[in-house]
Amino acid sequence: MEHRNYVGGEWVAGADTAPNINPSDTADVVGVHARATAQHTNAAIAAAAAAFPAWSRSSPELRGDILDRVGTEILARKDELGELLAREEGKVLAEATGEVVRAGRVFKFFAGEAVRLSGERGASVRPGVDVEILREPEGVVGLITPWNFPIAIPAWKIAPALAYGNTVVFKPAELVPGSAWALAEILSRAGVPAGVFNMVSGPGSQVGQAIVASPMVRAISFTGSVATGRQIGTACLASGKKVQLEMGGKNPLVVLDDADLEIAVNAAINGAFFSTGQRCTASSRLIVEDGIHDAFVAAMVQRMKALRVGHALDAESDIGPVASAAQLAQNLDYVQVGVAEGARLATGGEVLNRPHAGHYMAPALFVETDNAMRINQEEIFGPVAGVIRVRDYEEAVAVANDTEFGLSSGIVTRSLKHAADFKRRSSAGMVMVNLPTAGVDYHVPFGGRKGSSYGPREQGSYAREFYTAVKTAYTLA
Repeated sequence: MEHRNYVGGEWVAGADTAPNINPSDTADVVGVHARATAQHTNAAIAAAAAAFPAWSRSSPELRGDILDRVGTEILARKDELGELLAREEGKVLAEATGEVVRAGRVFKFFAGEAVRLSGERGASVRPGVDVEILREPEGVVGLITPWNFPIAIPAWKIAPALAYGNTVVFKPAELVPGSAWALAEILSRAGVPAGVFNMVSGPGSQVGQAIVASPMVRAISFTGSVATGRQIGTACLASGKKVQLEMGGKNPLVVLDDADLEIAVNAAINGAFFSTGQRCTASSRLIVEDGIHDAFVAAMVQRMKALRVGHALDAESDIGPVASAAQLAQNLDYVQVGVAEGARLATGGEVLNRPHAGHYMAPALFVETDNAMRINQEEIFGPVAGVIRVRDYEEAVAVANDTEFGLSSGIVTRSLKHAADFKRRSSAGMVMVNLPTAGVDYHVPFGGRKGSSYGPREQGSYAREFYTAVKTAYTLA
């Protein structure tokens, strides 16, 4: 069966097709998906533009009911969709199913937000004049999503866009088209009018470029690489489009001498290596105070050697494969970079052979590193972490903030003083205390600072800042 693009309420063939390959077992073809071109994308944009006037004026209750139906079906099919996600992206089944549940909850949340959107009314400084501050949908919104969260990230972009009355042209990552197609199929049956939601899957040079270049697209939300994000941001600035960018991180986890060692190791293992380290919130820099350093490293090595790397659908697996051959090659290159820079590889970093041919890698831990090394400054996006030894808390804070990124940060400590101080002084957009740097709620803002993010926050009620425009209206009473 060929899974087609969704344009103007119709399933449309592409210029060609591409197989969706299981990274746990490269002999397993998850599905065959149509690849769109710029022509298909422009048709989707035109359909979204034509549908916008009616959708933007539709009842918020109608929009909320549609989103609620989407969320209900996702949650009812969580096991089926979780297995699909695990097969195509490589997350272990428990993580994949958890991501599906999160997507369902996101749609449920924004079903409620659709009817909660409100404005303000006040008195003008001029006698006899009333002032209203209104929020209105932006128009056609382009949504470009990455491969590492193939249903959750599309959900937290699509749901608010539709809730607030925008129409959507959605480009999923080519590596993981299956979850995107399943989501589009659910939306197609939920009562979304033709043209309101469109999905075009294909290469960024064709599909992504057409979305960015179109004058009918009024706003673009992108999650992906720094290089691509900056190109999109520059293009949107030149054309006057509203833009929201999430571009990655090099997140620190600070471990102080007074930390509970078990909590510290659990936070580091989860943050650095679960989801195969393929999270923009992953703990790739483990900044450890001198007094606990050796015990922490020894405990980490022991735990890492016990981690089971295997097929994503195997209940015994703690960590699945790397998502693609290209990503595995990049991870291995960075392992060599770390060794060449003088860091010591304490454990892991090698390719693993498993019964099924796949992209398996042992999680890698570097020690004797310093913060200036490339492995501590560049986002690797794999199961590779470096331990940085520091003298005291002040040095730990300085090292944690010494990065071009600012997405997530964490600290493990028993000290309320240090925890409170770190929350204030961390230059990241999200701060965790005695928790992994990865793992966030769906009803509160998500986003970072510096090179990690640009534009309004995603998720929660703060999503309205991107998906709505503010209008000020004056009336002579």
